[in-house]
Amino acid sequence: MTVDTSSAGDAGVRAEAGELAVAAAVAAGEAVLSRRFGSAITLVSPEHLAGSGPATVVRARVVSSSFALPRTLVVKHYPDPPDPGAADPFAQEAVSYQLFTALAPDERMCPELLAHDGGHRVLVIEDLGRAPTLQDKLMARDSRAAERALLSWARSLGRLHASTASREADFNALLRRLGGPVRNDDGGLTRLAGEVEGLLAEFLDVPVPEAVHGRVAEAVAQARSAAFRAFSPVELASENNLVTGSGVRFLDFERGRVRTALVDAACLRLPFASGPGALALPAGMSEAMIAAWRAEVVEVWPSFADDAVLAEQLTLSELLHVWCMTRDLLPTLDLRRHAAPVSREAALVTWWRELARHAGYVRMTEIAEHSTRVAAALAARLGPHADLAYYPAFR
Repeated sequence: MTVDTSSAGDAGVRAEAGELAVAAAVAAGEAVLSRRFGSAITLVSPEHLAGSGPATVVRARVVSSSFALPRTLVVKHYPDPPDPGAADPFAQEAVSYQLFTALAPDERMCPELLAHDGGHRVLVIEDLGRAPTLQDKLMARDSRAAERALLSWARSLGRLHASTASREADFNALLRRLGGPVRNDDGGLTRLAGEVEGLLAEFLDVPVPEAVHGRVAEAVAQARSAAFRAFSPVELASENNLVTGSGVRFLDFERGRVRTALVDAACLRLPFASGPGALALPAGMSEAMIAAWRAEVVEVWPSFADDAVLAEQLTLSELLHVWCMTRDLLPTLDLRRHAAPVSREAALVTWWRELARHAGYVRMTEIAEHSTRVAAALAARLGPHADLAYYPAFR
């Protein structure tokens, strides 16, 4: 009898590679800390913190020294350089943390940067401990705790925007100094209308009226506008937010950059839509989150005090968000079966329905009517009950 040991062998190789990556991260962290403080600093008891990005993330304990370092800290090591001309996630993250570490502690919506080094491609940041993530709160069964966490997230997002509203030049200068290209990642928006029009025709047989094209062009122009620009983490995934006693704190700035804050604010209407497990929030929750966000930014951008102005701008950003998600998702969905309430199919139906509802509120009739047609075409293929389920905390 022949025993297949390939799986066990592969697992062993992966484990060894993981151990080597952790050791390399610890060595890089020790090197940058020793250079930063002028004396050898040793890190022990490394704990590999799994993540989806290119960095090896390790929590380690600091051997006692004469320096005022915390007992534990987090090392993020990016061993591989980016492809030529591509955005560098190490540079994006290092500059993002530099930007916030320069602010007063009450304006810092993330861990403090303790040390970094471009040669070793490593960052050492404050360890915020084993606080639950926003995802943990949403997947638990305590609706009050989840509601508090969501409102804290919205307030923290507003404070993040307000504190960085005039810092674009600083961010870009720091990025150039670290060797990262200054990129706006908006190039794909030029082709958005044509791409989505083709997909809606191919998969749903729904045409796009010229008036809707005009609104999409308006949404793209708003996203590229110089108005309301502030720092954005870009990846606003629920697992990237820690719920601490001082409020929600943001993690993972590998795609961090400056853009119009309205793009982030649209995520309060379609929270965590980019994540594969995005679910729905109960009625009124998004409106409460937007109110919490607005309370933090209105002093910086007084025009947001006007309900009608803000609602129209948010709806344009929501339109852009839904179209981008449709471009990315529609070709990958199975439209031949009834949608489960926790599926991406149900999510897309729900987002188009929500866009139709919000467009109706601000009298964007052409958007409301077109979104209703798209949602109906999706529902006709996915079944009459293609509604996205609530997060467990709100069931």
